[in-house]
Amino acid sequence: MENVLIIDDDAAFLELMRSSLTERHPGLSVQTCSDPINCLAKINRGLDLLLVDLEMPGLDGSKVLAYATSAGVSKSRVIILSARDAEYLHQRFPLGSCLAVLNKHEAKQKEVLDMVLNALERKARQSEPYDPDRTGPGQDA
Repeated sequence: MENVLIIDDDAAFLELMRSSLTERHPGLSVQTCSDPINCLAKINRGLDLLLVDLEMPGLDGSKVLAYATSAGVSKSRVIILSARDAEYLHQRFPLGSCLAVLNKHEAKQKEVLDMVLNALERKARQSEPYDPDRTGPGQDA
């Protein structure tokens, strides 16, 4: 099962994301954290995806990104979320700084996040060991 950690100081948004992801992507293990400083202990190279809010008190998303990469998390496994517009986000995080920067309130941006999560879930399914007692699409009963 692929591990996803979401860090955001907005408790309502965090709960909405957690419930949406667990419902739409049951193959993912989703953890949430509302305090960026306390979240540092959950960041390790075993994370498959880290979603981080940019604007948080005490420790903003760019500092969490720097900590995550120093802890062995690949930049390509980090998505920065923000209410800021795409132009600002792309200036602040140039190509290669992380996997993506997304406005968390724009529908098209949510589609991009969904594509990433679908790919992560497919990867999890492909790495599952073969179980001859389980039947499903493409398997004979």
